[in-house]
Amino acid sequence: MTADSWRCLAVAFFVSSMGCQSAVAMTDSKSLNGRWLAEDIPRGGVLDRIQTILEINVNGAVSGTGGCNRFTGRASIAGKKITFGSVASTRMACTPAVMDQEGKFFAALDDVRAWRIDATRHKLVLLDGNGNPVIVLARM
Repeated sequence: MTADSWRCLAVAFFVSSMGCQSAVAMTDSKSLNGRWLAEDIPRGGVLDRIQTILEINVNGAVSGTGGCNRFTGRASIAGKKITFGSVASTRMACTPAVMDQEGKFFAALDDVRAWRIDATRHKLVLLDGNGNPVIVLARM
């Protein structure tokens, strides 16, 4: 049996309600790729009408919008570990509530150290160094 087969069996054992291919994909950093909509930023939640979007590319490039300003940057991804480097953003001004959400989002990115996929809710959960949720996002 190959290493991938053993990995598939081990993951499938823990996620028994899913097919083996789906379970393995959920532990692979490739499952981070794509556009994600922030649904919860523990430092203050999110405004319903404002979209805070994080796009992650397999090569570590990140971009999106904080709700007002567009941003771009890099993430360092190694297995279940992820850290975000400095982001460059436009400097438009929006309403105070939108700017507050955007500031909390950018600050939360600084705290991120790991990630996991919540298979039950189909969410990407970005975690701090203690394993606590920092940002919860839904795939777009």
